[in-house]
Order: sequence, then structure tokens, then C-alpha cells
Amino acid sequence: MKFHFFSLIFCTGLLFLTSCKQAETTEASTTEAMPTEAVKPDMAAVKAEIQAIENQWADAINKKDLAGLMAMYADDAVSMPDGAPTLTGKVAIQEKQEKQFAEAKGNVTISFQTMDVFGDGDIVTEYGTSTEKDDKGNVVETGKYVATFKKTDGKYLCIREIYNSDKKDK
Repeated sequence: MKFHFFSLIFCTGLLFLTSCKQAETTEASTTEAMPTEAVKPDMAAVKAEIQAIENQWADAINKKDLAGLMAMYADDAVSMPDGAPTLTGKVAIQEKQEKQFAEAKGNVTISFQTMDVFGDGDIVTEYGTSTEKDDKGNVVETGKYVATFKKTDGKYLCIREIYNSDKKDK
């Protein structure tokens, strides 16, 4: 009887050790098949792509091209403009932009300069500066912004933005 009991314990232990060894082998082969490090995006190329978007953004604002401007926002975008409440959703952003276009006085043009970008390539955060000039080329206002873009169907769309003017009211 003791022999059967010890045989049972021995076989159980051997089975346990064998199954652990198989699990280690399977786990090791799975780990080897997986890349050890995620592929990092070329951030210089991403920065250039975001700057191109900012150039389109400025062009749309300068031409008062509402449809062109709104095409650069995700439907669920959130905007935090200078001196105004947070705008949630593309419709709210569009309503504010329509008012700004209607109230615009003079011939002022805006430009944006991407200072830096960071992220994983699918979601990218940018910080940059803005410059507004009058029709004689004089700088009338400068500002700064942070924008987050999400790549959707191969195209970056703005999902979050915050911006403000460097000008201080006295």
C-alpha cells in the first residue's frame, strides 16, 4: 500500500514538473515571437505633418473657410479658447467660429508655428505659437496653444485644443 501511495505522489510530482516545463517553453517561444520594443514613430516626420496641418488651419482661418476649418476637427473635439467657456463637440466649436468670422474686423492674417510634438504616432500632442499680422505685415498679436491630434483613417484630426493670447488686458 505504501508503494502505491509513494508511486502516486512520484507520478503526480513528475507530471507537475513536466507541465511546468512545457508552460515555460511555450511562454518563451511566445515571447521570442513578440517584438521586444514597439516601433517608434519618426517624430521629425510627425512634426512636419502637424506643421502642414497648421498651415492649412491658418489658410482656412485667413480665408474664413468654415468648412475647411471644421474638417480638421474630430466630431467629439473639445476646445478651450482664451477667455471663454470650454466648447464640447464640433457643433459648438463651429458656432463659435462662425461668430468670430462674422465679427472679424480689418485684414488680419494668422500663422502657426509648431514648436514640438510628442506622442506615439496615433495620438500626438503639439505645442506651438501663433502670430497675427495686419495688412501691412505688422505683428498685432501673438499667442500660444496646445493641440492633441488623433490619427483617424490615416489623417490627423484635432481632438483637444487650448489656446490663449500673449496680450494682457490693462
